[in-house]
Amino acid sequence: MQSKGLIKFMVIAVSIACLYSLSFTFVSRKVERDAAAYAKGDMALEKAYLDSMAGEEVYNLGIAKFTYREAKSYELALGLDLKGGMNVTMEISLDELVRNLASNPKDEKFNAALDAAVKKARTTNTGLVDLFVNEYQASGATASLASFFATQDNASLINNSSSDNDVKSFLNREADNAIQNSYKVIRTRIDKFGVASPNIQIQQGTNRILVELPGVNDEERVRKLLQGSAKLEFYQTHDNFQIYPLLENINGILASTTKPEANKTDAVAKVDSVAKDSTASDDNLLANLGAGTKDSTDSSAIDSELAASNPLFAILNPSTGMGENGQPSLAPGPMVGISLLKDTAKVNSFLNRPDVKATIPSNLQLLWAVKPEQNTPNYISLYAIKTAGTEGGAILTGDVITNARDDFDQQNNPVVSMEMNTEGSRQWRKITADAAQNREAIAIVLDGVVYSAPSVNEEIPNGNSQISGNFTIEDTKDLANVLKAGRLPTTAKIVEEAIVGPSLGQAAIDAGVNSAVIGFVVVMIFMITYYNRAGVTANIAVLFNVFFLMGILASMGAVLTLPGIAGIVLTMGTAVDANVLIYERIREEMREGKSIRQAIADGYKHAMPSILDSQITTFLVGLVLFFFGSGPILGFATTLMIGIITSLFTSIFISRLIFEFMLSKDMKITVAFPWSANTLLNANFQFIKKRKVFYILSGILVVIFFASILTKGFTLGVDFKGGRTYTVRYEQPVNVEEVRQYLDEAFNSTTEVKTFGSENQIRVTSTYRVEDTDDAADKEVLAKLNEGLSKISGNNHEILSSQKVGPSIASDIKNRAIWSAAFALIIIAIYILVRFRKWQYSAGAAIATVHDAIILLGVFSLLDGIVPFSLDIDQHFVAAILTVLGYSVNDTVVVFDRIRENLSGPRNKKVGFGEVVNHSINTTLSRTIITSLTIIFVLVVLFVFGGEVIRGFSFAILMGIIVATYSSIFLAAPAVYDLGKKGNFDEEKAIKPKVVMP
Repeated sequence: MQSKGLIKFMVIAVSIACLYSLSFTFVSRKVERDAAAYAKGDMALEKAYLDSMAGEEVYNLGIAKFTYREAKSYELALGLDLKGGMNVTMEISLDELVRNLASNPKDEKFNAALDAAVKKARTTNTGLVDLFVNEYQASGATASLASFFATQDNASLINNSSSDNDVKSFLNREADNAIQNSYKVIRTRIDKFGVASPNIQIQQGTNRILVELPGVNDEERVRKLLQGSAKLEFYQTHDNFQIYPLLENINGILASTTKPEANKTDAVAKVDSVAKDSTASDDNLLANLGAGTKDSTDSSAIDSELAASNPLFAILNPSTGMGENGQPSLAPGPMVGISLLKDTAKVNSFLNRPDVKATIPSNLQLLWAVKPEQNTPNYISLYAIKTAGTEGGAILTGDVITNARDDFDQQNNPVVSMEMNTEGSRQWRKITADAAQNREAIAIVLDGVVYSAPSVNEEIPNGNSQISGNFTIEDTKDLANVLKAGRLPTTAKIVEEAIVGPSLGQAAIDAGVNSAVIGFVVVMIFMITYYNRAGVTANIAVLFNVFFLMGILASMGAVLTLPGIAGIVLTMGTAVDANVLIYERIREEMREGKSIRQAIADGYKHAMPSILDSQITTFLVGLVLFFFGSGPILGFATTLMIGIITSLFTSIFISRLIFEFMLSKDMKITVAFPWSANTLLNANFQFIKKRKVFYILSGILVVIFFASILTKGFTLGVDFKGGRTYTVRYEQPVNVEEVRQYLDEAFNSTTEVKTFGSENQIRVTSTYRVEDTDDAADKEVLAKLNEGLSKISGNNHEILSSQKVGPSIASDIKNRAIWSAAFALIIIAIYILVRFRKWQYSAGAAIATVHDAIILLGVFSLLDGIVPFSLDIDQHFVAAILTVLGYSVNDTVVVFDRIRENLSGPRNKKVGFGEVVNHSINTTLSRTIITSLTIIFVLVVLFVFGGEVIRGFSFAILMGIIVATYSSIFLAAPAVYDLGKKGNFDEEKAIKPKVVMP
């Protein structure tokens, strides 16, 4: 084995890296267990404990130290289906954007074209802007598009002479800006909401933003938070010198009303004495409060000795610097204090006390910065904002901004350039003149958070401003987005929503863990039972595989979902595939009379093409799922792809290293027990001669299932048809038909009700008000749902989870699913064509995969409503069917590789192409069956123990693997034979392999 040292180094390096990545999960989980033990079921107390630990050091590696917040950000997070919480998809209203950019014209053809574009956008992958321009051009309108959009606000971007292509580019840029700006606003709002490990991402190629909020249980507040309009404002500011006396007064009020604890220790009594002395003068107070603490990364804001007599300054350090005399003094500017992130809630509670609020002038607001400074990651600044007018408003709002961009000044420092309309420029001139004269700063505030408070050096007459500061490039991008968000002429609405209760999440965790453990045990037992000592080696490789897989997921910041756990379980089954290929080849080499050392070397060498071809095809399917899927399916695709890579690494390298070690120690290596050594040895089934029998059998099945598809059809999941789905648990078993009758009466429409797991748990799907996704519709549907459910007398119910999908996103999900399936077939066919260089191989694989897809679809159609679990066609089913197609090709290319190998082998005794194909199927039969059995074992475990949420998903893959195994043996290779008879295959000859008796 070459490069043994390099491989050992890689194994050690990857192991250390994975252990490092997973260690953060162990650390953060320990802190959370401590919090739970401390709170004893009090969730508010538990949250307060975790908040207090946010900036505390909890992990010390010597060369690096991490706070709980940092450890939490690096942990392997759990998805909503495992932890509970809320998942929403926000859709940016691009039609509203187009209308607002054109100042809401009354032109009939303009509005008709836009309405038509909105309808077409639901059924195509073309962007709304492109559809709108095409529709308008086709309407025969005489007015140019530019005439609608060349408004005063857009003057710097478009004019009356602009072409339609210019308008299209302008609208597409504005659409991208709207999406990016909405993302920025939502990101900031969620950060303020205080959700642990939120996942917020733009769904590429769409006008949607996915928001996952684990652990959230205040759904109404989240909806209001996400759908509110962005509010950008400009404020004048107060200076720190003006505000410090007020803060000192507030500190005194708090100190005078704070009652000392009865059990105060002598140490605290001593603190009181020290604190009294420390308040003798402002200079002493500033010194004792630790001027320059801002630059410290210590978790304590002040010396504990001052806490008793200075409650406010114990958690809020005044903004100070070094004076000319070298002593601490107040720093000029609008920043008046700095606090640890974990203490901001306490500062707010102090400032909101009635006795404190009474002392704060009406023209003063104290607002926090949007995020900590780069050099003080645990501290955040407090700013003094000067309100204007009787209502305490801003001096200018963000709707006057026409453009903002990140830029560089003459010294190549990052800055933000901002442009305003005519009215804004006029007001900005006066505001900046006043600020420059008084040496004040102007604060830029979005949704009540200060993004920047730059000083004004001089009057700005034309509205074109440049904002500079201690910015990074990323800072200027963010600030430019914020400024553009104030002009955001569109809204974001919730078009998809899923809520998972903590009890259902815990059940999913239990089911997932159980299925993973049992599946792993089953694989280990089977491998040892069948392959003897080599099976132990394979199991060690599988252990490393799972460890590497989890470590890589953690290092990527991936979110572990229930389908992700299913992917891990499935990976354990497929992980042995490469080992099976290798072990079967080692057996063949040993039957040739080779020594165990030589058999191992040749076994790895000859198995490598089949291993790579089979795994690459499955990886390509995972890639398609990754780009077309969303939510849990994305998690499954990520796990599947990483699992394939780690499986290849562990089965090829780690198992080989173990064998090399055993050989160096003269340890006995066995790849079978006596009973399993000759399994399917010298198999000579006549697959080619009897191929027409299987063609007819498959044809009959295809006709039956296709007829079911056409006549009975499918039950579409809510994510394909739109609507609302609820998981409901009753205290006692219920009659599904009785529940359906009551709900039909409540909704005055047909309701779908199915048993979901146990007899006291049901899943309800309704299309009532499917077109309406606003809060009012949600409340009405929920009220009617509870009305119907409550009619089951003497049996209380609880809604465990809910999901809402608007019709537009349902149509888009369905279209993406169809495209993903088609694209997967095309990309696999191209790969096989390139790899085998004959179209017959691609055609044979395509025939097998189309056959498998029709059979699997037919099974779901025929058995729907018959089996006691859900067989809805949804995103999970699409993931399952694509996985099956990948496995089908995986199995098929192993046979194809053996055909190619035999065709290019030595030419001792030449035989026909049909015999070569038949012999190739027979010689790979053992591998095909063993691999399929292993995967079937773990899928049965997943089906039985994986939980109701993914039972349909695991059933689809289980049925698919059985069908794929059949097609790879009886259809794919025989089809290559029939298609190749008139090609150049029949001219190729190959050696007829010798029959070796046991």
